[in-house]
Amino acid sequence: MSQTSQNPVLDNFRSADYSGIDEIIRKRRRVFQDQSVEMISICYADLVDDYFQQIRSGSTLPSQSVRQLVESGFVIIPGPTSSDLFNELTAAYDEVMALASGPDFRIASATTRMSDLLSYGPVFDDIYLYPPLLEACSRIVGEPFKLSSFLARTLRAGMPAQELHTDLPRDSEDAPLLGFILMIDSFREENGATRFVPTSHNWTDLPRDRLADTRARYSGEVLGCGDRGTMIIFNGAIWHGHTANVTPDGRRSIQGYFVRQNARSGFDFRNRLLPAARTRMSPFARYLLALDDEAQ
Repeated sequence: MSQTSQNPVLDNFRSADYSGIDEIIRKRRRVFQDQSVEMISICYADLVDDYFQQIRSGSTLPSQSVRQLVESGFVIIPGPTSSDLFNELTAAYDEVMALASGPDFRIASATTRMSDLLSYGPVFDDIYLYPPLLEACSRIVGEPFKLSSFLARTLRAGMPAQELHTDLPRDSEDAPLLGFILMIDSFREENGATRFVPTSHNWTDLPRDRLADTRARYSGEVLGCGDRGTMIIFNGAIWHGHTANVTPDGRRSIQGYFVRQNARSGFDFRNRLLPAARTRMSPFARYLLALDDEAQ
């Protein structure tokens, strides 16, 4: 894919925001390549902190969106791709799902998923590198973070509503978790849009602790609806779940999660990403995927 995305925010991010830090990485690797493992580890930790501070100082996510994410637990924003590139992304999604097999491809009770999405080409990279998403992550996670999972997910036609749940409880040792959903198809009430219970990310109990029927409509829930290309960003502790897809068509999305650098990952990019995919990654992408982290 061309390095020009036709998205000014993303283009500025690629060309300027982190170029200086990437050069620092190359210089420090040369300086310390003959030093002890301990010194290299210290150097790597410094670089991680440099990246995080650069992300945290960004201004591509409006303050009102930050406030809604913090207070309500989710926010809906424009996604990272232009119309032309989104058509390319959609075609790549369909190709991957048509050809996928093996342990990373799963047909669950209501959804069909492909976990190793990044091995199939750079067309998907703009999603997890999206500056507003990363800035949101810096606000919720609050310290250096990594991509924990990144998958294609199709809610099949005629499937019932999902139980309200959290992706990671507030008291988990791996919390906090920031999730995101890119709408490949428009999310509507009738095709299974995700529902959220605002402020529930602050509650100490889980849906199953309080509700007799976790599939039933919950008073005050809000549907995350939007056109194709829209992105939902949410705190992993919020009560949520997809609604019923009563249409004759599947509803497609790309989803992922970020966690703290030292938290457990849902997908081991370091050991499972195909070599060709690893080779194309920039230093910044390698940092987000923890490809050089021995503890991964």
